[in-house]
Amino acid sequence: MDLCHPDTAELNSGETEELQRIKWHRKQLLEDIQKLKDEISDVFAQIDCFEMAEESRMAQKEKELCIGRKKFNMDPMKGIQYLIEHKLLASNAQDIARFLYKGEGLNKTAIGTYLGERQFLWSFRLPGEAQKIDRMMETFATRYCLCNPGVFQSTDTCYVLSFSIIMLNTSLHNPNVRDKPPFERFVSMNRGINDGSDLPEEQLRNLFDSIKSEPFSIPEDDGNDLTHTFFNPDHEGWLLKLGGRVKTWKRRWFILTDSCLYYFEFTTDKEPRGIIPLENLSVQQVDDPKKPFCLELYNPSCRGQKIKACKTDGDGKVVEGKHESYRISASSAEERDRWIQAIRASITRVPFYDLVSARKKKIANKQ
Repeated sequence: MDLCHPDTAELNSGETEELQRIKWHRKQLLEDIQKLKDEISDVFAQIDCFEMAEESRMAQKEKELCIGRKKFNMDPMKGIQYLIEHKLLASNAQDIARFLYKGEGLNKTAIGTYLGERQFLWSFRLPGEAQKIDRMMETFATRYCLCNPGVFQSTDTCYVLSFSIIMLNTSLHNPNVRDKPPFERFVSMNRGINDGSDLPEEQLRNLFDSIKSEPFSIPEDDGNDLTHTFFNPDHEGWLLKLGGRVKTWKRRWFILTDSCLYYFEFTTDKEPRGIIPLENLSVQQVDDPKKPFCLELYNPSCRGQKIKACKTDGDGKVVEGKHESYRISASSAEERDRWIQAIRASITRVPFYDLVSARKKKIANKQ
């Protein structure tokens, strides 16, 4: 700051004092400006430190959240417990429901399993076990009737109709189902479910036409790859599988989990070479002229019909399996028996029809 300095010899005493006061104020002002600069610099430094600490905290939180999601996909109860313990999730039902509803990075089957032990079909996959499905469908029906009073006579009506809709969607849009049900069959299967009365035909017609014109689909899993599926298998080990165009025995790494039998070429593979769903199948010990200690997977109600399974071909494409039965050889009689026992424990029947039948009997008994 440049100032014009007058000749002090030309100033009287009053002007000289005034000049001194101006110089003193100038000095104070410059000191205040420097202090302000220092304070601003300190504030910016503190902001930088805070931002770095916040970024570090957020990175740590995201890391813990990622761990929690992975734990949930492997074991839903342990995953929720981990998230609560790390203060990433409150222990109240509303916060947990919000976490499941958003579903970011969560396996849909794991969500279904958790709800079965505690947005419906479009938000998660139904678990395979009948008891869990029954609890989940019961909870849905109760909640729907609470939010939509007067639509149905009872929760049992909503329960049965919900299953009918799931079955109708599958029958109309699954390419493996050749006998497509007409509207009359849909009406017949829901006759008398409204506490002994029939649902309005217009209501059933609207449901039927809606599903026929646009199927509902279950969203893709956000659980990334299949890796989480294989963390805690029911059984695993090397076996020989008979297959190929020219029937040969090939060594494969088998994993039994979630009512499915997966087989890999190597234990380090992330994607299986084939998947055999065990629904409605049976397993038995068999004798083979070329290999000892054999077991066989087959469909007891449809002998001679292809088992619904898939595999990857030589070009890496996923294709439908062509086996009417699967023959597998173990390394010993003990190992074969362990596999048979584990597979039998894992095999399930499609539970929908049994559950609906039981609920219809309950409605009929009310009359």
